[in-house]
Amino acid sequence: MKSRQEQQYSPSLDDCLKLLRGERDEQRLAGLLLVTKFCKGDDLASLRLVYDAVGSHFLQRLLRTGMGKPPASGSGVDNRDAYLQLSITVMAAFCRVPEIASSEDMISKVPLILEIMPQLGVPVLEECYEFLCLVTTSSDHGAEAFSESGGLKVLASQMSSFADGSRLMELAMKILGSTLSKTSQEVANDSYLSDLSIIVVSIARQFAVLQNALKFEALHLLSEIFSSKYSGPLSEALRVLVTTSWLDHVRAGVVAILQNRVAPAEKLHALILAEYMVSIRGEEWLIGQANLPECLLLVFESSRVEVAVLLNDLAYLQYEASRDTSTTAEAIFLKQRNVAIAFSLLERIIKLISTIGGEPDKSISESALIKIINGLNETIDVVLEYLKDAKEHGKNKGDDLLASVRVTGSYLAEAPDACKEKVKEVLGFMLTVQGEDEPSPFQSICFLLPMLCQITMKIEGCKALVTSGGYKAVVDCLVKLIGPSGNMLEESSRIFLACDTIMNLLLKKEQIRFVMEESTYVDLLKALLYWAVDSGDITVIMMASSLSALILDYTSEEALLNHPNFDSVSLGSLYRLIAKSLAAGRQNAFILKFCSGNLGVLLEHAMSDVTSSEMDLLEIVSS
Repeated sequence: MKSRQEQQYSPSLDDCLKLLRGERDEQRLAGLLLVTKFCKGDDLASLRLVYDAVGSHFLQRLLRTGMGKPPASGSGVDNRDAYLQLSITVMAAFCRVPEIASSEDMISKVPLILEIMPQLGVPVLEECYEFLCLVTTSSDHGAEAFSESGGLKVLASQMSSFADGSRLMELAMKILGSTLSKTSQEVANDSYLSDLSIIVVSIARQFAVLQNALKFEALHLLSEIFSSKYSGPLSEALRVLVTTSWLDHVRAGVVAILQNRVAPAEKLHALILAEYMVSIRGEEWLIGQANLPECLLLVFESSRVEVAVLLNDLAYLQYEASRDTSTTAEAIFLKQRNVAIAFSLLERIIKLISTIGGEPDKSISESALIKIINGLNETIDVVLEYLKDAKEHGKNKGDDLLASVRVTGSYLAEAPDACKEKVKEVLGFMLTVQGEDEPSPFQSICFLLPMLCQITMKIEGCKALVTSGGYKAVVDCLVKLIGPSGNMLEESSRIFLACDTIMNLLLKKEQIRFVMEESTYVDLLKALLYWAVDSGDITVIMMASSLSALILDYTSEEALLNHPNFDSVSLGSLYRLIAKSLAAGRQNAFILKFCSGNLGVLLEHAMSDVTSSEMDLLEIVSS
């Protein structure tokens, strides 16, 4: 037996359906008005019945009439506004039914809704956003229609005027979230990126000022944008923005997330934001113009926690858990990606504190600096343990291992005496680490060159490198850098770090009892000749000739000629290189000797930085 409520409800629906199926437009309009009275909330079954009764053709005519597509005058203007509001209201109601929202009928109306939105007031505008939100979240085709019809430009022009935390702002953010990943490469042009950068400013404000669930929506949306395929091109659009308030808004939001008790996943999203901001604005973003270390310390501590947890998880997944399932492989991939973000932030912080030169600066207090340095020592110790674990399990290939070597090399370049004993244990292994796509070790050696150059200035460091066999890796790296397949212009800093490291070993060969294999120094000599013999760069000539002279002192012309890969032509090139360096060194000395007065002073000042290092190299060659 039907309840009293159902008996009252059923005639109303029946009356509505009869009106909607009427022959005259007046009947259908009356039926639609009746729909707005009782078809509320989640009454999806009734909405479906009403939609089928009214038909898509009448809805299309009503919308176009409301938009003023047919000619109208006089009192028709008022009716037109009413028609427009009615059509948008009922369409938004119908789209609560997922099958209707994803239909071609509703998707085809997306361009029309976007066209009329700039002219609407708040009440009707909210219905438009409701409609677009339901259509774009219900199907990929709906999201694509929004993007291809210039939907992002509409969002960019309106979001800044929405009240903080309003329903309009919430709907706009949901629409963006549903369309971002479905935007085609063709649509994502300079105009699209410019519009997206403007939207980022609005979302950043919500991330900073709100203290409700929408704050986390803003966090997730910014994280998605900054991790998307457009993050690189978008960074250029963000750099040229006139407004800079969004920089402070993102920082304030990151601080709020990291200093409160939130789920670990939310803190990771905050670190993604911080890493992106640092990548486009530099390490100084962590402290801001007000020189406040709060964000820096929170990001640092959170990154340290992530590294410790993620490396522990990765060690378990890779060496103890079963790897037969795709779930395990996916978990490893995600954790490797996340630890890379934390490593990147730690490297940026290392770079930031290295610019201070170990002295307290106005931007970072002495106590904060000490806290960071102590924390880095602990974290690098954890990373070295992870590398040691990989060594014991015979695993030297993986992007996580390469990232571990990179962050270790970054810190040890600034603090070469840190974690000294553990570094000795894994030094040789670190020089064998390969990225997933590397055919042989190369990047790991490059990452460690600044540290190796530092430690080989002392006897102890030279012994550690020679004992581990790592000197061969450095030589191989240098040969790759300066040989026929190397990129000498882009890699010049690495080249000279490798040269200095090898020179440190050769200059101390007696004290450390260093013996270099014949094939190793022959390959090195050939590469040095290729690099420098025809070069016009005096620094290159002096460095190459110094190393060549040290190697020649290490062996003899006869021994070289007996090697199958070194002939008289190579020996002639070697002599030519050394003669060239001696001539260049004497020429500099001659110029300084015979130029007197102000000219001589000016030349001496200009050449002092260059010639001081070159004269040291010349002394090696001459001796």
